[in-house]
Amino acid sequence: MRRARVLTRHRAPDRVPVRVALGERAVLGEHDQEWPDFVWATLAQGLGGWMPADVFRIDEAGATAQQDYDTRELDADPGDVITLERQHAGWWWAHDAQGRSGWIPDRAIELIQES
Repeated sequence: MRRARVLTRHRAPDRVPVRVALGERAVLGEHDQEWPDFVWATLAQGLGGWMPADVFRIDEAGATAQQDYDTRELDADPGDVITLERQHAGWWWAHDAQGRSGWIPDRAIELIQES
């Protein structure tokens, strides 16, 4: 796995993280202004969150998740070193030194060149 140094403070939004499971149905709404690859997805239980549009397959009845996705974001401060697992739509799924995990935007970090 790759490592990165946090450049700018990142805080998760003040809302409950939402998880969608493979095969779960959702109603898709507007696209995010700042992150156009993201769409507001509302799940059957009424919870909603910003998710990459490519997580879903759209059909005439709505949308179906093509993979699991978790909207949890990772709080991080400048200078923190984090471990990166995977990248999706301009964000990285990352882990910090305290064992917490979540998404952090690519623009908030710099990759550490491993020797």
